[in-house]
Amino acid sequence: MALESVDGAALGRWAHACVDGLGRRCEEINRLNVFPVPDADTGTNLLHTMRAAAAEALGTADASVREVSAALARGAVAGARGNSGVILSQVLRGIAEAADTDLLDAGTLRAALNEAAVLAAEAVSVPVEGTIVTVLRHSAAAASSCPPEATLSGVVRAAAEAAVEALARTPSQLSALGLAGVVDAGGLGLVVILDALVGVVTGETPERADLTAVVPAAAAPVPGASGPVVPAPGCAEDTGAQDYEVMYLLADSDDRRVGELRTRLDELGDSVAMVGDGAGAYSVHVHCSDPGAAVEAGLAAGRPHRIRVSCFVLDAQRRDRSAPPATARGILALVAGDGAAELFEGEGAAVLRYRGAVTPAQLLAAIRAVAAGEVMVLPNGAMSAQELVAVSVAARDEDHSVMVLPSSSMVQGLSALAVHDPARALVDDAFTMSEAAANTRWGSLRIAPERALTLVGTCERGDGLGLIGREVVVIAPDEAEAGRRLLDQMLAVGGELVTLLRGAPVSDDLVLMLTDHVARNHPGVEVLVYPGGQDSDLLQLGVE
Repeated sequence: MALESVDGAALGRWAHACVDGLGRRCEEINRLNVFPVPDADTGTNLLHTMRAAAAEALGTADASVREVSAALARGAVAGARGNSGVILSQVLRGIAEAADTDLLDAGTLRAALNEAAVLAAEAVSVPVEGTIVTVLRHSAAAASSCPPEATLSGVVRAAAEAAVEALARTPSQLSALGLAGVVDAGGLGLVVILDALVGVVTGETPERADLTAVVPAAAAPVPGASGPVVPAPGCAEDTGAQDYEVMYLLADSDDRRVGELRTRLDELGDSVAMVGDGAGAYSVHVHCSDPGAAVEAGLAAGRPHRIRVSCFVLDAQRRDRSAPPATARGILALVAGDGAAELFEGEGAAVLRYRGAVTPAQLLAAIRAVAAGEVMVLPNGAMSAQELVAVSVAARDEDHSVMVLPSSSMVQGLSALAVHDPARALVDDAFTMSEAAANTRWGSLRIAPERALTLVGTCERGDGLGLIGREVVVIAPDEAEAGRRLLDQMLAVGGELVTLLRGAPVSDDLVLMLTDHVARNHPGVEVLVYPGGQDSDLLQLGVE
């Protein structure tokens, strides 16, 4: 059933749906990116901006639309990348400016889109027809044209359909697009965002597979064009003189100094875009040949921070060297044993196979060998937290994100990998995988290598040891008795599935005996046995 209004929780779901949608179409949007600079990063910039917005809104699920939308706007302005990200931040700010109640209904959405269109047009010094700003304007106009009695679902559908129609016309409005035979990349990103809102409101996200099917102007007329493709008014399409993209956040300023900064940046370069979050923070964007002068201009206007300078030539060289796409996500698992390595590789993970200790240098090399812009590491208890943090910091750079997940054993790592979804945002995927690992109680069955004092007494060499986590909880004369008692303890608080990861020295008889023990004493609990091949444990056990 379609919603008549959207509350704060639903608005938060929309933000995550936007991240998912942009993630799926990121590379497609990047390929369309030919204006104002063909740097193939519009999809990446939109995705980064929306992720920043969603991250800022985490923890506001029970808040009002006003509070959630304000958080989204703050996050988007602070995390905006590129012209497209700057414009997206104003779409979110438009909602925040219009949201004067606890709910977003049809009237609020009309006002929000109109405000977003005005803010987006004001953001750029020289508006150009055929861009995301144009698509947003037509979408807002369609929403405003809906009758007063229109429902929220009717308004959002009209806005999305108008965006699709406006997107199809962009090649006839902007010569760079028409000659390349593509629609505007940022405009496609806006369609994805509006379609995500349709999905939240109606329960059904539109499927649009042919949005980029355009014939180059040099070969044939562009569909929907009313005449020949003409150069974009007011904007030079030859951006070769501008070698750098400069972005920073500006604080401690005011409207007068922000206006003076815009004038100065217009003198220094082009593609100038400046936006605020409505709470005193500004995001500044310019393409120029003198990045130092652009930053100095910011110093005269306030306090620039989070300064980011990109060189178009170097970025192009990186792409030519086939650098991994920033949105590709890889999993690196640290594993002990050939069987375990096959299990993780079978689930799509890269593996660092080790015997004994793993050094930070080995892990750093393995992370850098993963061909992905985002790398999630499943350490599986192989290294200390301090070493993992140090390596992950060393491995991060402008083009690579590294996230270490809290998997303390290989069985926890397998549980995490089972719920991995590369279509989700990195933070959402990491949360889901971490939760799966945390919900897997784990233990191990070992033979005591020597006499030692434990929390439950003194063990002798050759005793069977049962561990939960890293603590010995069972000492028995043999491994069979230790295994039975360990399973009973781990299942005493419940469980539906036991995973047994077999070590190299374990016998088939021991595995069969423990499987039968679970069947007899814990009815309804399923047991799965996998080859691990680890040397240290007879068995690793996971209970879910």
